[in-house]
Amino acid sequence: MALFVAGPSFAQSVTTHKVKKGETIYGIAHAHGITEAELRRANPGMESADYVLKKGDKILVPVTPIPSVGVQPASHLAGDVRQRSINMGVMLPLHDKNGDGRRMVEYYRGLLLACDSLKREGISVDVYAWNTPDNGDLTATLSKPEAAQCDIIFGPLYSSQMEQLSSFCQQHGIMLVIPFSINAPQLAVNSHLFQVYQAPGSTDESTARRFAEWFENYHPVIVDCDDANSSKGGFTKALRQQLDSRGMRYSLTSIKSASNLFASAFSAQHPNVVVLNTARIDDLKVMFIKLRDVVASNGNVKVSFFGYPEWMEMAVSQEDNFHRFDMYLPAPYYTNMSQPSAQRMASKYRASFHQDMSTFTPRLALTGFDHALFFLRGLHKYGSTFDGAAGRFSYLPVQTPLKFVKLDGGGYQNSAFMFVHYKTNGQIETINY
Repeated sequence: MALFVAGPSFAQSVTTHKVKKGETIYGIAHAHGITEAELRRANPGMESADYVLKKGDKILVPVTPIPSVGVQPASHLAGDVRQRSINMGVMLPLHDKNGDGRRMVEYYRGLLLACDSLKREGISVDVYAWNTPDNGDLTATLSKPEAAQCDIIFGPLYSSQMEQLSSFCQQHGIMLVIPFSINAPQLAVNSHLFQVYQAPGSTDESTARRFAEWFENYHPVIVDCDDANSSKGGFTKALRQQLDSRGMRYSLTSIKSASNLFASAFSAQHPNVVVLNTARIDDLKVMFIKLRDVVASNGNVKVSFFGYPEWMEMAVSQEDNFHRFDMYLPAPYYTNMSQPSAQRMASKYRASFHQDMSTFTPRLALTGFDHALFFLRGLHKYGSTFDGAAGRFSYLPVQTPLKFVKLDGGGYQNSAFMFVHYKTNGQIETINY
């Protein structure tokens, strides 16, 4: 495994070592000609007080010593960030103990790959990574002298750590990118925060507006699925309000309706777009069957489908149906792994880490790559005034579109939005809004 950390004058490569029974951290370090401290710095999880080396663990071993991550000379830290190396901090669970840690390690690797790419553009980055504790207390991490010297920090994963990290970044004038947490009330008052994902339901009105604009020449068919626990009622309510305000006619029907009554909700004069008031997978499968019957019994009926981000998980198993019914999925991210940019990233990840990136969505290595590329380029070009707004520089994400808007008196939220469109000709397109 080769891993690269961009810095002022070095590229650091490491290999993997599979721990054998009876091995110790000191013994492994000694066998590879490095110090125990260097081995611990290559594996952030080892710095945890409760870390235990276990047989079968795969750890990183530096091929050449990792420069000590400590307080940088004042001449390096002083001045405009546009004229010096960027100090990037990462405060996430970086370990192999559970799924959270493993996923964040993959995200972290994406950040590092972006740093390596930016180095070719003349953008130098010093990386400071901390394995944050699961108990929510960041006091020990934030007491590190180098933490206050960061220009930007990516974290946290857990909402319970937001208050402490938000206050710290506000105190020291540090840009904080919240890569995953959707619960960040501090965003309303802290102008240093950039939140990538928003809570479910918070985008109902904007999604409904975009729906009404895009499908203005369609006949919407809203289907009640009798799901008392559905979280999608807010969206369908906002959608109906949008349609009513624009004078757009639509039909209401039920998934339990008899075939003839169900079919009567569809227009033969205009293309139809179907919306369910639930994201339940079983209801979606039933709907595919009912729609096939409607189309088969009336050749003049044209059907498209508007779905939910959760259905991205079914993109492989239901791909034929997605294309058959012209599926549109609103999504904050998407990557087609057959595209050249995604294939290049997959190859780079494999060459760097001697393993394939995970297949669950979103692909976190690509998420980290996009996040780092966007924010580090922004800092390099605009310095501390970077606001993440659209058009600040050319940005073609591999997976995650980013376009931030400022909240009154507070921080910034990502407003990037796209439809992933499964076209009837078998192609997939992304429509950025």
